[in-house]
Amino acid sequence: MPSLSQFSLANKVIIITGATGVLGASMSLAVAEAGAKVAILGRNAERAEARAAAIREVGGEALVVLADVLDVTQMNAACDKIMSTWGRIDGLVNAAGGNMPGATVGPGQNLFDVGIEDTRRAVDLNLFGTVIPTTVFGRVMADQGTGSIVNISSLTAQRPLTRVMGYTLAKTAIEGYTRWMATELGLRYGGGIRMNAIAPGVFLTEQNHDLLIAADGSHTERATKFISHTPFQRFGEPEELTGTLIYLLSNASRFVNGETVVVDGGFNAYSGV
Repeated sequence: MPSLSQFSLANKVIIITGATGVLGASMSLAVAEAGAKVAILGRNAERAEARAAAIREVGGEALVVLADVLDVTQMNAACDKIMSTWGRIDGLVNAAGGNMPGATVGPGQNLFDVGIEDTRRAVDLNLFGTVIPTTVFGRVMADQGTGSIVNISSLTAQRPLTRVMGYTLAKTAIEGYTRWMATELGLRYGGGIRMNAIAPGVFLTEQNHDLLIAADGSHTERATKFISHTPFQRFGEPEELTGTLIYLLSNASRFVNGETVVVDGGFNAYSGV
């Protein structure tokens, strides 16, 4: 019979980029509660310290690392800090990302007037904000011969969502990168290093708040469409991502590689009828 110890992250060192965001906060605390030492990687010092304090309150170990995922030099310095503190890296969660207003196409906007530079920035943040940390921290995992990398995709990589063109391009690319890198890792390291992704459904965050919540606190038309197309008839809660995350980081998923796990309350499965 499988043991629950398979899901333990005890003594593992897990890096979470974008840990200063809403979903990153929930992820970092859950990973710590599963036994991991957590490197909180982000750019906002106040929020990073708050995430670390929450982890220490439950008896966990946390290290604040202020760095930009798009800056290779800063990522290398972050890696040096983590290695000098804990001496190894067992997992990486590439949670840094998000959309940009200029990379969207509004309902009344000409389809061909999308902001090209903002679209480039959205792709850079989401795609290269995943590729660069993987390149830096993955090198350590390769030297060790073990590790698990979890990327964050999106529903929009599963089926097109209106308006969010730049985000769609980036997250679709992340799923391609996940499959490609998982294949190479498997062939080269015999299952010791794995890469998978999570595609969250609709979760209320700071970045999408204005798209989903009107000034009077009610749901926008877009939010209502999302909820009505979700069999659970609600948004997801941040902690509802963490079970899947712990599974993918732990030995319980040691034969899972190159997969994207959709956590969306049934949105992607529902035909609308």
